[in-house]
Amino acid sequence: MKVKVRFFASLKEQFGQDSLEVSTVFEPATVAGLRAHLCAEHPAFAKAIAEIGRLRAAVNQDMADDDTPVADHAEVAFFPPVTGG
Repeated sequence: MKVKVRFFASLKEQFGQDSLEVSTVFEPATVAGLRAHLCAEHPAFAKAIAEIGRLRAAVNQDMADDDTPVADHAEVAFFPPVTGG
């Protein structure tokens, strides 16, 4: 499985990179499964989301929740909730 993962806003700043490619199988193949995989493989990601708190996600540019499936060759974006004014 190959998944492009992108990071935005303060998550990108705290994690220290704006994207990476996951080329290993993760279970379950959902947004939550991918997030758990990233936390296990990248301690800096786990630390960044611990400091930020809740993350939003999008799969192929559509807003997603934890149960949203992540298919091979998907693009998944993680970003902190944003406020506007």
